[in-house]
Amino acid sequence: MSSTASGKNGTWRNWGGNVSARPARQVAPASVDELAAAVRAAAEDGLKVKAVGTGHSFTSIAATDGVLIRPQLLTGIRRIDREAMTVTVEAGTPLKRLNAALAREGLSLTNMGDIMEQTVSGATSTGTHGTGRESGSIAAQIKGLELVTADGSVLTCSGKENPDVFAAARIGLGALGVVTAITFAVEPLFLLTAREEPMPFERVLAEFDQLWAENEHFEFYWFPHTGSTNTKRNNRSAGPERPVGQLAGWFEDEFLSNGVFQVAQWVGRAVPATVPAIARISSKALSARTYTDIPYKVFTSPRRVRFVEMEYAVPRAALAETLRELRTMVDRSGLRVSFPVEVRTAPADDITLSTASGRDSAYVAVHMFRGTPYHAYFTAAERILTAHEGRPHWGKVHTRDAEYFARVYPRFGEFTALRDRLDPERLFQNDYLRRVLGS
Repeated sequence: MSSTASGKNGTWRNWGGNVSARPARQVAPASVDELAAAVRAAAEDGLKVKAVGTGHSFTSIAATDGVLIRPQLLTGIRRIDREAMTVTVEAGTPLKRLNAALAREGLSLTNMGDIMEQTVSGATSTGTHGTGRESGSIAAQIKGLELVTADGSVLTCSGKENPDVFAAARIGLGALGVVTAITFAVEPLFLLTAREEPMPFERVLAEFDQLWAENEHFEFYWFPHTGSTNTKRNNRSAGPERPVGQLAGWFEDEFLSNGVFQVAQWVGRAVPATVPAIARISSKALSARTYTDIPYKVFTSPRRVRFVEMEYAVPRAALAETLRELRTMVDRSGLRVSFPVEVRTAPADDITLSTASGRDSAYVAVHMFRGTPYHAYFTAAERILTAHEGRPHWGKVHTRDAEYFARVYPRFGEFTALRDRLDPERLFQNDYLRRVLGS
């Protein structure tokens, strides 16, 4: 993915195609020492530094006109500690490689997001998450971090060592240094049974607290312009494995979710008036199914239809009200929304700038097909989400700034003070960080 995220003549582009940058130079260090040297050299040349993963962020969080550090050579597992039940991986390791390698070792992460193209450091630094009643984001599973700071030194942190850095750097936005290795908590490989089934919008909202309480991992998709949702519950299972059959899997995941969905998006983009009818068909195309498999084969799925996304975390108790407001807005606006709204949850965690920091959260994600004007929809959605003190995902489209974040993150000042200490010269600064953290 990292190669496709870059364009010709030194221009870097993100996966969503909505951000591009022209760095002065690009570096692919093969070791932590080389990376530290690249950071020192950039500082001497008066250039800013940004590390980039696979470009799956929709914000310009990784964009720079300075030195762009690409981590594709910093990959692989450094060590597995079966007594402590941890695995230490190089920062540039793609999640899909980590998941497959852990499975071969009979191990797994507890929870994960719904795609696994990203690098471990890119995913955690932006707060990537799945859904869970007790288990939080990928960053919430971190037990230790190694990062190169602005002076070129290598800093390690954990709950015991440099705990103040650990509290912030697990979701560090690239503002505190360049992450070079991450130690994750892992557990013995387990099986999950997924139950996917359509459910009316009003029923999901009426029963949401119960659905959340009864399932380890509950999520649903609501199709705007319809009263329909598709729900998914993932729970641990004693087995046996019953994976999705190859033909059924191809039909549901490739043909319906990627192939037909792609064509429907093209039609909807060309003729917006067809969107509500397509939405009704789409919401009925997915039938109920149950399958049992190892975690990464249940949590994640391929996403080949390119889109732009905004996602906010609201207090979990505010979810039903937020979604009803969103539905009313779509119905009254004349907007044509061809992508379902995705809803997930996370328990409160103790990471300074985690979207779930200190509060049980529900995530509401709105998407638009790449190339479709998304501004009106996202602006209207954002107005609703911020009214509920929503916290936007750091890697997805939003218009919030430091003044807003100081209001919705009780520990915001703790993060900026640490940044002042670790990067006083703002070596890791870019336009995005200037906006969200202040200068």
